[in-house]
Amino acid sequence: MEGSHKTLGEFIIDNQMHFKYSSGELSRLINSIRLAAKIVNHEVNKAGLVDILGSSGDTNIQGEDQQKLDIYAHDVFMSALVNREIVCGIASEEEDEFITVQGKHNAHDNKYVVLIDPLDGSSNIDVNVSVGTIFSVFRRVTPLGMPVREEDFLQKGSEQVAAGYIVYGTSTMLVYTTGHGVNGFTLNPAIGAFYLSHPNMKFPETGQIFSINEGNYAHFPQGIKDYIKYCQAEEDDRPYSFRYIGSMVSDFHRNMIKGGIYIYPTTTKAPKGKLRLLYECNPIAFLTEQAGGKASDGYRRIMDIEPTELHQRAPIFCGSLNMVEKAESFMQKYPDDSKY
Repeated sequence: MEGSHKTLGEFIIDNQMHFKYSSGELSRLINSIRLAAKIVNHEVNKAGLVDILGSSGDTNIQGEDQQKLDIYAHDVFMSALVNREIVCGIASEEEDEFITVQGKHNAHDNKYVVLIDPLDGSSNIDVNVSVGTIFSVFRRVTPLGMPVREEDFLQKGSEQVAAGYIVYGTSTMLVYTTGHGVNGFTLNPAIGAFYLSHPNMKFPETGQIFSINEGNYAHFPQGIKDYIKYCQAEEDDRPYSFRYIGSMVSDFHRNMIKGGIYIYPTTTKAPKGKLRLLYECNPIAFLTEQAGGKASDGYRRIMDIEPTELHQRAPIFCGSLNMVEKAESFMQKYPDDSKY
């Protein structure tokens, strides 16, 4: 895709009119994420040289070992968002509970809450494989002037006002949407600026790539097993290429550019799915739909799911429209599997 010499900062200013509540707050929020992304990128790039790799010895709310770089990324994004006093609350995949942010003069008058997965795919960091950050932004539902409550975070994905990810790869990119298409910006490390490199990103309607952890095949529902066999069959334009990195952001990013489907289904080991609805599935679903793709749990739209808890899990099918609909057709032969 051809980009331009426009920086992320210039793009945000030029597109202020798209923000429903144009106080400049959302623009400053995206700018804070941009700043934090540059700091985390710097650490990721030198991670092999300093004592920041490996487990910290703690586990997060999910019961997973927290990698040192996870905690670093969490702290950086928290600081960037809290210190600038532009959000009223933050929930991180690395923390049990959300935090409230008082804002200027302890007024509790900021409008947006952020949910963030500070370092997606961090188990790959010590083998030099791309990792990422995922973020989701909602407008608060509780009245201005009072501390945010859990209901501000437990909103359906369809209520998101912005979502995006940063992928720390061979080049570092920030990709985001505010509901008016998806745009990608690549960091020029020499001058520290993100430039618009992938304007108006779109999923091809169909693709040749399927991404799933096939090592879990024995634990998959029957609909998934049947779909995998379909992808592998030597018919028409198949077999499809099997590509799975294990960093959701990286797999998703590749499939959006090249055309493909990413699936993380329920399994007998994870009967509710493994990925988090609020930190991973919702923001990725918003990006998917804004890029002309489809995102579902195999039976219903991801962004229509009513969240009931901060760390709720869900299965996800996202990517090129035709591929997701085909996968859904296999799932729908087994309606009992929808009751996860």
